[in-house]
Amino acid sequence: MRKLEFRAFICLFAAAVLFLGLLVFIWQFVSHGSDWATFYANKHIYSDGKLAVGNIYDVNGNVLEKNENGKITFNDDYWVRRGTVHAVGDRRGNIGTSAEQAFQSDIVGYNLLTGTYSMTGNGRDIKLTIDAEVSKVAAQALGDRSGLVGVYNYETGDIVCMVSGPNFDPADPPEFDPDDSSGMYLNKILSGRLIPGSIFKVVTSAAAIENLENLDSFSYYCGGSTIVAGEVLRDFAPHGQVDFHGALTHSCNGAFGKLAREIGPGKMKEYVDKLGLTKSYDIDGIRSVPGSFEFPENSEFNLSWAGIGQYNDQVNPLSMLVYMGAIAGGGQAAMPRLLYSPLRTPKMTDQMIRPETATELTEMMKETVTQSYGEDKFPGLDLYGKTGTAEITGHGNNGWFTGFIKDPGKPYAFIVCIENGGLGITDAVPIANTVMQAVVSR
Repeated sequence: MRKLEFRAFICLFAAAVLFLGLLVFIWQFVSHGSDWATFYANKHIYSDGKLAVGNIYDVNGNVLEKNENGKITFNDDYWVRRGTVHAVGDRRGNIGTSAEQAFQSDIVGYNLLTGTYSMTGNGRDIKLTIDAEVSKVAAQALGDRSGLVGVYNYETGDIVCMVSGPNFDPADPPEFDPDDSSGMYLNKILSGRLIPGSIFKVVTSAAAIENLENLDSFSYYCGGSTIVAGEVLRDFAPHGQVDFHGALTHSCNGAFGKLAREIGPGKMKEYVDKLGLTKSYDIDGIRSVPGSFEFPENSEFNLSWAGIGQYNDQVNPLSMLVYMGAIAGGGQAAMPRLLYSPLRTPKMTDQMIRPETATELTEMMKETVTQSYGEDKFPGLDLYGKTGTAEITGHGNNGWFTGFIKDPGKPYAFIVCIENGGLGITDAVPIANTVMQAVVSR
């Protein structure tokens, strides 16, 4: 009898272990089946280490990457290929944040019931929010320079363009160099962190509007430089007497250093978090890199520089792009997305700033355009923006321009950066105009 009881116990225990193992397998299958299906050793969907099924199209149905009978081809246009390579990917899978890498299970047509089996053997087509023609214009405008151009719809979240430089032609890629430090394979819109310079003053402005009293009576005399805690805080030029709006219009370092000190390090830190600048955005499963900022409590001089967009400020371009959309959208914007679907309801960010704050910032950015840059630089565009020239020790400046347009039916935010020798007004502004003209004409 005891032997029978012991054997029964062993059988029940084995059955329990088997059942538990089955549950674990089912959970793993449901959770990670797509990863198993797209494992590189699966010869059904790979050819020479590259996905050999499925096609990638832009928002208008133009071919970006085509897989046919195991042969991979790209768009016929050289500049379209260069302008979309970081969004689409390359044959060797060197761009980790590309659609080709991030959406493998979508491209092969994986589902729980049939796996990767397809009666046609062709996988599935995916459509991106990227506009090939706008990306072409952006790539041509950027040329062979290091930098970035990004455009997104702040009402739908659709990323229209994300061009990084240096880039390359995926149809004729360069030999891979493991020691290459140019950033050729880096999508700087998603994965870059750069010193923002004066475009950060739009962040400090928001914190000032919502936290400082009597801002209407703010006044600062700029003589070209000022002493802060025994150190010289320099400006590009003397601006004379400026009020709060004039401080942004003239991009006055001294005035914004004073504002940052009055706001204080705690509130400055609170606002870079609140405005999403330290957030990692989830773009259909692709994670952007969060920005990084320091607002020292023990150095008024460095706090001043941090409020100006220097010191140890590191901004991610996508997060700044979304913040621009929030200003245009009354305090919040659509979350960015890369996979196109006409049936998707946009997800919105949290309320970053109060609606009245967004209204005032919009007015200030328009004043900056009309009084500092000239609206004739943007013919036919209802454009709001802020330039920046970030100083980088040992390297050339980074020239920035970011903002948005409010043309009817064209709710787009933009960001442009020219690295290693660029100036906001002379280098980034013309590119932004060229690209946004292409956007509104589509």
